[in-house]
Amino acid sequence: MADYDRRNGGPQGGYNNRKRRYRGKEIQKDDDYDRRPQRRRYEEPLNVKIRKQLLSIAESPLKRSDEEIIEIAKIIADNYEDDQIKSLYLDLNLQLVIEQPLKIPFVAGIMLAINVQKPELAQKVLEGATAKLQQYLHEGAWREVKLVLRFLGCLQGVLEGEGIFPIFDELFSRAVDLQTASSEDSLGLELVKIILLNLPYVMAATADKSKEQALALLDKTDIIASTPHVLYALVNPFPNGAGEEPQEPQSLIGLLQKQLQAEAEQEWKLACVPRPWNPMEGFNAADETSAKHALPEITVPSPVPAGTRPRLPEVYFSVYADQDIETVPPTSDIASSLVRDSLVDTINTLDYNRNVTAKFLIDLDCYFAEDTFVKRATQFDKLRIIEEGRSTWKPEDVVVDAVFSQLLQLPSPEHKLVYYHSVLTEACKIAPAAVAPSLGRAIRWLYQSVITMDLELVYRFMDWFSHHLSNFGFTWKWTEWVDDVALPMIHPKKAFIVGALEKEIRLSFAARIRGTLPEPYRPLITEAKEEDTPPFKYNSDQTPYAVPAREILRLLKTKAPDTEFEAPISSIQGTAISLGVTDPLIPSTDAYVTAICYLGSKSLSHALSQIERCKDRLLSIGPSSESARRQIITSVMEYWSEKPGVGVNVVDKLLNYTVLTPQSVIQWALGDQLGKGEILTQAHIYEMVAVTVTKVTNRVRQIVIARNAPGLPSDQRSILDQTLEREREEMGKLFSLIEDALVGVAGGSNDVMAEGADQDEKGEVMLREWGARWLRVMRRKRGVEEAWVVEMLTQTEGAMEGIEDGVVNGDGVVNNGVGVDVKVDELDEVL
Repeated sequence: MADYDRRNGGPQGGYNNRKRRYRGKEIQKDDDYDRRPQRRRYEEPLNVKIRKQLLSIAESPLKRSDEEIIEIAKIIADNYEDDQIKSLYLDLNLQLVIEQPLKIPFVAGIMLAINVQKPELAQKVLEGATAKLQQYLHEGAWREVKLVLRFLGCLQGVLEGEGIFPIFDELFSRAVDLQTASSEDSLGLELVKIILLNLPYVMAATADKSKEQALALLDKTDIIASTPHVLYALVNPFPNGAGEEPQEPQSLIGLLQKQLQAEAEQEWKLACVPRPWNPMEGFNAADETSAKHALPEITVPSPVPAGTRPRLPEVYFSVYADQDIETVPPTSDIASSLVRDSLVDTINTLDYNRNVTAKFLIDLDCYFAEDTFVKRATQFDKLRIIEEGRSTWKPEDVVVDAVFSQLLQLPSPEHKLVYYHSVLTEACKIAPAAVAPSLGRAIRWLYQSVITMDLELVYRFMDWFSHHLSNFGFTWKWTEWVDDVALPMIHPKKAFIVGALEKEIRLSFAARIRGTLPEPYRPLITEAKEEDTPPFKYNSDQTPYAVPAREILRLLKTKAPDTEFEAPISSIQGTAISLGVTDPLIPSTDAYVTAICYLGSKSLSHALSQIERCKDRLLSIGPSSESARRQIITSVMEYWSEKPGVGVNVVDKLLNYTVLTPQSVIQWALGDQLGKGEILTQAHIYEMVAVTVTKVTNRVRQIVIARNAPGLPSDQRSILDQTLEREREEMGKLFSLIEDALVGVAGGSNDVMAEGADQDEKGEVMLREWGARWLRVMRRKRGVEEAWVVEMLTQTEGAMEGIEDGVVNGDGVVNNGVGVDVKVDELDEVL
């Protein structure tokens, strides 16, 4: 009770109430002021405030973008004399244009608003933008050229004369020169694409004044855009299938040309393009009386530099093409190209931060005109009740479509495949209720397309599918595909299911994956797959050479010196000779390698440790017998027969140690194991062949980059030229070996197929299709690599700056970056 009274000021209540009662009036007046120490108030420096406002422009659906633009422009104009703020704005303006393409119209809106108040600052913005544009033109940085031109196109209303149309004309002139020089040229198509993608923004800014110039430009671009390119068949995602005629790929620039012609007929409505420069409340950024500026002179170099990334014609790919309700813009609408282009640039530019990329994608509807999309997370069924004439485009579907267009791009995406995986994963985490249903419909469409889709894209889809499920508890509605479990193993859908489950097991463990599947799928995951360590087959006395093989295992366990292995290996070889084995090195190699696999089965690091210890003996096998070298692969894959993905990883490491050669891996996969062609249906065989081919092509690319390094002495360049010639010859032999094996299957002339008269006709047709699909992928890889080498060898030393290290990302893409100088002491490593 005493504690209660003391804490609450006694029975009278109130804290120190007794003392207050006897104070005078003046003292009580003083008590009206709070004497407690006040927290220091912090006001952000003005430059920090402006930076935050610029970086967050148009990001919030709760703020009106026109009000944001007016506020930012007023602060910058009012503080024009502050060099720090002026410099901040000029630098950040161009960074936003390049790194956040979705915001370009809004960034242009700020500049137009500033032009009304401070024309001299607007002139500096133009000078900075054109200087950057000139730099990008000389570097061949064509995406950056396109984005800066888009920014300038949005400013067409304040440019004197014809504005940026002369630049368009000059770009078109260069495109004509390139197309005239070669029918296989793709750089000319890129220049025309830049023109066509930026023309809508010019017309959205000044449609009334530029109609004649736009129509004249479209008449000229029609010559190139409407002509079928000879290389479109190479990048067709749906080349054939089930005996059907190949689907005609939709040319991206061909679509753009038709869409813009349709817009011209509708007086350039361009409904999806935001126009923040339109008259705003109490403010008119596009006022006729506002200052006009002469565009600084820009020169398009001739010949134009090709840039650092090989280019092929682009086709339009969509996973939502065949729905009864349009959830993405149709290809007849210009929005399909404009929205896709901005999204793709955002995805590929912000590859260093997948979280920010996903956030921009989710906020897509903030960056286009109002009513372009339906409300986020609108259920698919509710789209049916939307009144006619209103948009049914789901922003989530448009985003997913754009990511898949890059993930499934031929011949290769710009970045590593796992980056696009991670963007979709992050988007799902940010907005699961919105993105997950869209992904579900995309998965179903892609699964139905595995029969006709390019084989390389099927395996990319398989990799993404298994990886994505691993991030979300391996849950999927497998019951939808339950009827396909009964299909034969050579059917593309059954092969996809089996391959996807194998990859899931690699990302988890068999028992867990088995628990996520309906009953009909469970026989696909046998009990043997659930064993952590496969058994050592020589533990059974019924296995030939069991006793000396167990002795080899014992010696490996005890880390015995290499000389002690001679006795058991000689014993196996002697027994093999007595049994009439042609090459006695094969059974001894099998026992030795199987023992290594058994001891290294706990993890990949254990396997690498065993290989490192036994490397010298393993290296001695190949020169003695090519059959024994291939037996190394057989032993590894037989030991890991229930988990072939692990076996492929071990084979890959043996390639790194040069225990195996690329030719031996191809000969094993497409020679020794080919049979009638059934092995072509197995995902791990495709992975093994693709990884081996990539190692060889990477080697050639490294040498090309080293050879073209700036400042390389002529004698070192000569050495590299000789090395390059030798490596290109080896690469050609490898591709020829692959093609010779696949041609037989694709044409039905394979020896085993010819002998197998008991095979049903339908099954033989399927195997031929598998052979044809493999053949198409490998021919494309060969064509791309040879074309890349020829193109790089013709580049000048100056044009080579900007290529990082020439190593592809696993999918045939050179990573963009800064130039690299090859030092003398690094040449030995390349050679």
